[in-house]
Amino acid sequence: QVQLVESGGGLVQAGGSLRLSCAAFGRTFNLYNFGWFRQAPGKEREFVAAIRWKRGSTFLADSVQGRFTIFEDSARDIVYLQMNSLKPEDTAVYSCATSVTVRAVVRTTSAYDYWGLGTQVTVSA
Repeated sequence: QVQLVESGGGLVQAGGSLRLSCAAFGRTFNLYNFGWFRQAPGKEREFVAAIRWKRGSTFLADSVQGRFTIFEDSARDIVYLQMNSLKPEDTAVYSCATSVTVRAVVRTTSAYDYWGLGTQVTVSA
């Protein structure tokens, strides 16, 4: 079992920045991918970013390219999502997820085995 705990959400003005953290606990020795997803009210959960754990490859949704960055601290089992130039349309609950099996796919929710509870990000105009 793996437990994920997100933190770092909050209220920020448009153009501002936030850094989200996702800390992994439990059986973390065979983690493969980490992903960040978000869900706004009345909308489906959508892919934001992903990273192949300890392998360096990163993936970003088109809507956040050039503004968001995903990176890891493998010594502490933490994945970060740095969000810059935030827009009101970035408002959502952001959740992290991880897979413990080898999967090439990273942009769909079905590619992940464990999920955190999420953290709210609100961007005011």
